[in-house]
Amino acid sequence: MIPPRGTGAALRYDTVSFLSDYGLGDEFVGVVKSVIRSLAPEVVVVDITHDIAPHDVRAGGLALARSAQYLVPGVVLAVVDPGVGGKRRAVAVEVGGGTSVLVGPDNGLLAPAVAMVGGATRVVELTAEKYHLRSPGPTFAGRDVFAPVAAHLCSGVGLEDVGTPIPMHSLTPGVVPVSRTGGDRIDAEVLWIDRFGNLQLNLDPSDIDPMGDVLRITAGGVGRNARRVNCFSDVSTGDLGILVDSYGLAAVAVNRGSAAMELNCKEGDSIIVESGESALATPVQLQPRPPEVPA
Repeated sequence: MIPPRGTGAALRYDTVSFLSDYGLGDEFVGVVKSVIRSLAPEVVVVDITHDIAPHDVRAGGLALARSAQYLVPGVVLAVVDPGVGGKRRAVAVEVGGGTSVLVGPDNGLLAPAVAMVGGATRVVELTAEKYHLRSPGPTFAGRDVFAPVAAHLCSGVGLEDVGTPIPMHSLTPGVVPVSRTGGDRIDAEVLWIDRFGNLQLNLDPSDIDPMGDVLRITAGGVGRNARRVNCFSDVSTGDLGILVDSYGLAAVAVNRGSAAMELNCKEGDSIIVESGESALATPVQLQPRPPEVPA
């Protein structure tokens, strides 16, 4: 996130980057964007995605973390909020000394992105109701709390004005799975499946370097060999490949096909990764030809 123009309490932002699990079938996204525009008409809203599975805080947090380093400076509005109206806090998290502010529920959604950009510099709970909309009920905080606060922050309202300071260490941590290495195998997890069916694993490419150019991938008890490749076109038709994806992690792919379908995987599934060289080098035992029997 590149620092915005200006400094201090009068800092203004011209962009809101918006992520949610609202989908596009209902009016929710349009209403939130209209609230922002009504309060800060000069602000541009960038849609990161609204196709996070309903209530999937883990997937939303990972998507936000993947995006964080590429987002323009400004306010990041993230809403995946199964606890809306309950005891979870509504927060704004400043990062980079004012480079950006992340606004959303304190349920682990924001934490992975905050960590990705170097941690929080200030955090407030959104207690200043003068910056909220009047609400007929508590179940649409995206419209009534987070969107107006995001707009006011863009217009120069200070972080200390929209809420009460809280300790940075009190933020709810995100759940990011860690792979486990034991002997000659790695127990990994599918972090993300993109729309092409590529499986992003929670593995740095260096984790699998000692295993050679051919790996054995086992999911749901079914094993397949996958060859290390540089790009999708290096994968032969019908085969699996392992490459470094655009975020620098190891990913399983099929050339013009879906690795998720080939391995019958979904996000969060366990994956076993082992060396597959031995499977390709199975010796073939030739038997002598039996003598022909005369007719």
